[in-house]
Amino acid sequence: MIELSDIAYLWIKAFHIIGVIAWMAGLLYLPRLFVYHTEAEPGSELSETLKIMERRLLKLIMNPAMAASFFFGVLLLLSLGGAAWSAGWLYLKLLLVAGLLVTHMAMGRWRRDFAEDRNTESRKFFRIANEVPTVLMVGIVIFVVVRPF
Repeated sequence: MIELSDIAYLWIKAFHIIGVIAWMAGLLYLPRLFVYHTEAEPGSELSETLKIMERRLLKLIMNPAMAASFFFGVLLLLSLGGAAWSAGWLYLKLLLVAGLLVTHMAMGRWRRDFAEDRNTESRKFFRIANEVPTVLMVGIVIFVVVRPF
């Protein structure tokens, strides 16, 4: 456990929330680009433009935002008192965050598939994949704010 001043805690929490918002924006937008990409002819101007957009979104926004979310989130975890570590909500929240990480990694693989013109997934698949981060986020927010147990 680390001791943080009240002001340090608030700054860390603010940067954590900023990171999460940016990460979630990418997790919600990238699968939408994949939906459009499934309709583009490989090698077409649209396909090549989408490849650039997908790469930049993942590499320049999502990856740094995820890293910031984890960095500041770990600092917040380390500042928790002992009572929080015995609360069930914390472990379920961390499990859902792990789900976001797995989703992020899957999106990275799908982006590579599109970049190499070897995507095999359908438009419908990516429409469904687009909902996964939303469901995980809703659970995370409920566990953090409501702390039901």
